[in-house]
Amino acid sequence: MKPTPITAITAASSLLLALALPACGQPAQLPTEGPSPIFSDSEADAPPATGYATQTLIDGLNRPWAVAFLPDGAVLITQRPGGIVIALPDGQGGFGEPVAVANAPESAALGQGGMMDVVLHPEFASNGLVYLTYATGDGRANRTVLSRARLVRDESGTRFEDVQELYRVTPDKPGGQHFGSRLVWLPDGTLLMSVGDGGNPPTEVGGRLARENPQYLDNTWGKVLRFNDDGAAPADNPFADNQEHPETAKFIYSYGHRNIQGMAIDPATGNVWATEHGALGGDELNLIEPGQNYGWPEATYSIHYNRREISEHVTLEGMIDPALVWTPVLAASGLAFYTGEAFEQWQGDLFAGGLVSRQVRRVMLGGVDGAGVDQNIEIMGNQTLAFEARIRDVRQGLDGFLYVLTDSRNGELIRIVPE
Repeated sequence: MKPTPITAITAASSLLLALALPACGQPAQLPTEGPSPIFSDSEADAPPATGYATQTLIDGLNRPWAVAFLPDGAVLITQRPGGIVIALPDGQGGFGEPVAVANAPESAALGQGGMMDVVLHPEFASNGLVYLTYATGDGRANRTVLSRARLVRDESGTRFEDVQELYRVTPDKPGGQHFGSRLVWLPDGTLLMSVGDGGNPPTEVGGRLARENPQYLDNTWGKVLRFNDDGAAPADNPFADNQEHPETAKFIYSYGHRNIQGMAIDPATGNVWATEHGALGGDELNLIEPGQNYGWPEATYSIHYNRREISEHVTLEGMIDPALVWTPVLAASGLAFYTGEAFEQWQGDLFAGGLVSRQVRRVMLGGVDGAGVDQNIEIMGNQTLAFEARIRDVRQGLDGFLYVLTDSRNGELIRIVPE
């Protein structure tokens, strides 16, 4: 069932919007027409979450982007300027000093791009495979890339072997904006990869404004892509039989996205949730379904950074409405679906990281019964976990706690535990 769309706007976010706009003039009126949105400027929309505390486990990370938990308790952490580090458990509930993983793929630190997501193969314990997304190229021609490598740990250290590029987003784009990119494994063993639209106007990609590419199947920008674990396109992808654009369409799982930087799966239902950036306001939470169009830029609650209208529509027939819209800003980053036992009251909820908003937003879901069967999914409310830094990633660890990465030159891995 399609979620009931609502919109949350906090007083803190209103301040962020005011700071982001030019001093002259008043901001344009954000769209308020659509599928039953609720707009509010009250902090009651997202009151503080309670009953938790935080523990800083690792610091000194350089713009960390993603964390993955190894079966033995070690963690892999990507750093946007380049490289991957590993930290081993110290036997006291924390981690030792992170060390670089040798032979990591070379990435290009281009604006918002660089070394990005990392996930383990579902059978990592037996095959040692690690999957990575990152930017390559230069300021004139670059793209998002998916690669895999085998992680080897022995007496000589930790390194990658058999590094293999599986896919590169096409066509090449200029500039350093909107690379995406998150990875999620589906229950059938296929891999989803989110890709941004490539940039704001006046950036052009493939002969049209980058912003327009999400509505076309002749490119893989502004999409969620689906792969077999070897990088091939699954035969049952929604557009696998498209004859007009066979080399790109066969990989596309969903389209009409601006820049997904959070993606998580509900293991009980297989529902895939994603958070993506709007421009000025209009950040979205979406339930991702195969073959569907999520509207960008034809239907959006967002407006241009210069306060001009992007589209006169917030909803259109044939396009999927967002389940939740954050306006003016969350600045979406990592996303986790919580199933742990450390916070029983949080089970079945989403935890969405925010960069500019410096928070993790608990999104309370309803409409799924105890057996994991969808009834009529609803957003029941929001709560805020406030931080003093930009949040880049949110993950559930093997121990049932939540973990976050802060986005700074002295980035931290922080564990969220019961108070």
